[in-house]
Amino acid sequence: MSRTADSESLFDETAVRAEIDAAWAGTATPDKARAQVLAILKRVNAEAREEARRRLAVDRKGNDCARRLSHLTDRLIRIIYDFAAQKIYKVDNPSSGEHMSVIAVGGYGRGLLAPGSDIDLLFLLPYKQTPWGESVVEFILYMLWDLGLKVGHSTRRVDECIRLSKEDMTIRTSILEARRIFGHEGLFSELVRRFKQEVVAGSAQEFIQAKLTERDERHKRQGQSRYLVEPNVKESKGGLRDLHTLFWIAKYFYEVDSGEELVGHGVFSRAEYTRLRKCDDFLWAVRCNLHFVTRKAEDRLTFDVQREIARLLGYQERSGLTDVERFMKHYFLVAKDIGDLTRIFCSALEVRQAKSEPMLDRVLGRLSIKRKKKMSPVGDGFLVENNRLLYADDRVFDRDPVNLLRVFHISDARDLAFHPETLKLITRSLRLVGAELRENEEANRLFLEILTSPRRPESVLRVMNEVGLLGRFVPEFGKVVAMMQFNMYHHYTVDEHTLRCIGILSDLENGREEQRHPLATEVLRAGAVNRKVLYFALFLHDIAKGRPEDHSVAGARIARRLGPRFGFSAAETELIAWLVEQHLTMSMTAQSRDLADRKTIRDFASVVQTIERLKLLVILTIADIRGVGPGVWTGWKGQLLRTLYYETEPYLLGGHSQISRERRVESARQELRGALSDWSEAERDRYVARHYPPYMLRVDLEAKLAHAALIRKVDQEGRRLATGYALRAFEGVTEVTVVAPDHPRLLSTIAGACTVAGGNIVDAQIFTTTDGMALDTIVVSRELADDADEMRRAGRITALIEATLEGREQLPEIVARKVAGRRSTKAFALETQVTLDNTLSEYFSVIEVSGLDRPGLLYDLTGAISDLNLNIASAHIATFGERAVDVFYVTDLMGHKILSTSRHGTIRRRLTQAFDGTRAGEAKPAKKAVA
Repeated sequence: MSRTADSESLFDETAVRAEIDAAWAGTATPDKARAQVLAILKRVNAEAREEARRRLAVDRKGNDCARRLSHLTDRLIRIIYDFAAQKIYKVDNPSSGEHMSVIAVGGYGRGLLAPGSDIDLLFLLPYKQTPWGESVVEFILYMLWDLGLKVGHSTRRVDECIRLSKEDMTIRTSILEARRIFGHEGLFSELVRRFKQEVVAGSAQEFIQAKLTERDERHKRQGQSRYLVEPNVKESKGGLRDLHTLFWIAKYFYEVDSGEELVGHGVFSRAEYTRLRKCDDFLWAVRCNLHFVTRKAEDRLTFDVQREIARLLGYQERSGLTDVERFMKHYFLVAKDIGDLTRIFCSALEVRQAKSEPMLDRVLGRLSIKRKKKMSPVGDGFLVENNRLLYADDRVFDRDPVNLLRVFHISDARDLAFHPETLKLITRSLRLVGAELRENEEANRLFLEILTSPRRPESVLRVMNEVGLLGRFVPEFGKVVAMMQFNMYHHYTVDEHTLRCIGILSDLENGREEQRHPLATEVLRAGAVNRKVLYFALFLHDIAKGRPEDHSVAGARIARRLGPRFGFSAAETELIAWLVEQHLTMSMTAQSRDLADRKTIRDFASVVQTIERLKLLVILTIADIRGVGPGVWTGWKGQLLRTLYYETEPYLLGGHSQISRERRVESARQELRGALSDWSEAERDRYVARHYPPYMLRVDLEAKLAHAALIRKVDQEGRRLATGYALRAFEGVTEVTVVAPDHPRLLSTIAGACTVAGGNIVDAQIFTTTDGMALDTIVVSRELADDADEMRRAGRITALIEATLEGREQLPEIVARKVAGRRSTKAFALETQVTLDNTLSEYFSVIEVSGLDRPGLLYDLTGAISDLNLNIASAHIATFGERAVDVFYVTDLMGHKILSTSRHGTIRRRLTQAFDGTRAGEAKPAKKAVA
């Protein structure tokens, strides 16, 4: 699939050879000559690589760049060999044993090299190693290593190559790609002839199976999806290695030397082969730029380089997508194309193999008879062969384009896989999908039944998306196919995320997630929701991503347009649109608001309005968060959603208590008195009187009893400081309680200690007793699977909190040391936003700070709030990839809301500075403050 030619040269070889001859003539010893030649070649290599980088920046042709670098390496090796053989180890009358063939193998054998690629060489000898050959090989290798190149090498005879190729599939593959750079042509010809006769002949099935198994294992290691937002350009699904695998199999099975020959064999159409070449060229452009930018053999396209690669390849912001998002969308479309081409290739391969089976005697007529015996008709125009769907004739979709949907409906209903030939025909029939098919009532009914199938909707929709039908049939969805969101929160492209959400919803509905999601399972099992509305809303929830406007609002508009097309009533369509528009509301409320505050619940209930909406929204929210990526869902998030659901439900059912606040506080006090039955009456009265009303209303009885035991112990031991911790396994968090004399910087001190100890705070509630003691409850994400290990970790966190509060540790220094070296988020640019709202709570001002997350952020924010003489009643910490959203419920030192507008400005300014890591008075300006 490649070529090398003098036109690819990056330097003047004649001039370099003349310079080397002059250096040899002017030096007294071979060692000095070697040093001078090495210096010349280092300069030439550096200048040539810089020229390759410059040309790539101009023409953006990845294959050309890779060929130039391969050609450069060929010329350097030849110059080094000639210098060694003609000057350092010159032999006037070489014997037959003093010959060799220098051969490029592996990727280098294809004549394509990325800037950081390994150079794999085979030094082929006639029958045994001679002192001359050993010296020349050693000279070449040391010169290449001294040039800074990574060289893999072997020195073998032809017999050894054949024997090892039979034993080792990796060696077999490397020799399959062998290309003579220079040297004895007869040796190389003998290797090629014997390799074909003794290794390749009769072993195609073994080789194909080995390569496909190797590919599947590689995909498993890299992550099965080709839509990971930080893909490996070489190894990930849809990457260069997948194309290499196709070429290896083609070369082995079809005995071709170039991809273009596959067109003649009927494997690819001319258009499909052109698409393959474009995919290959694009991936090589990405990989070569990636190596140039990182200055190493880095094949993972991480966030911190994506923007620069997008710039080098000429992408610009357009239609609501940034330059980097447009680049990554192109990348994922290429990865998808490679998947299409792989299916087409495998289909042709299977047909060719079937025709080659000895038992069929290579007789086409007999083949047709035997295949028909294995088949049974299903539906109109389709057959089942070995549990796979095959078309009866290749006009099945032309006769009735609805069959494009019908074949997927059959696959789902009968649990049948697709024959590769069927998928190839679907891909080649996409031209039939137009306005007429999209408005066809039967086609839309079939699609909705596939989407809402009680069996395996994700897998069927995934195949539909892979072949390109899903985006053609629903063009609005086609716009988000392969769309990447440039952030660390979303692990997948928009379409991949959506399909995963559908799969998770199916798991919830079928009871496969009952242990993890009891509430959602219970709601679905009760059959109290419109499941078709739920599936369709989930399918549409991110359909408007990548547009200039809010995707939730734009998505609702799309939902109102598509609902009637798919047979939904006006009421159902409006419900779907509401779910799409509000699909983030429950998640944001649960994670960033105080759920013990009655106003939070009332405000959320006023948005939801009906119990049906609440049930649908909680299920959709769970599926949405779960579909973001591994590790995003936590038990703590589940607990927050359940709390919000159960607190809101009574409001919507009209049964929420309207008892006055004073009566509810008194009721809570009586409940606590009754639970402390083993305390004396006087002790109970004194203890209950120590707590202010907010504590009595906001803390559940179980936590109150744990606090009571801890405070009683402090009193009995005459201490002023105590800590405790408890595991909450189902929620996936560890709860840390601190009792200490109240002071403004207490939460900041605790946050700093947690940062140093590796504790990620997700929630905090802060209370003060009437005698000046603080009772702070900190919720920390669980890190360790084993309970004993997590208990020891919690012990380390509380020990450090105590040491810090007692002055035995100095936080600023150890926090600075701890956060140094953690993964940077410099690839992202987010505005810092600070809002102060007095309408979200009846008793507190609510400060929300959001922007680019960084280590030690909560420590800095809580310190700044303390400096502002504000009391924090609760803190709610959420991270969405690189974005942090921290919410604080605060009062002034007198316990009142912050009403002064001038003070609002001071708070916003100071917290913006704290978020951005600057102090008041420093030169760095705040990015943005929002009233």
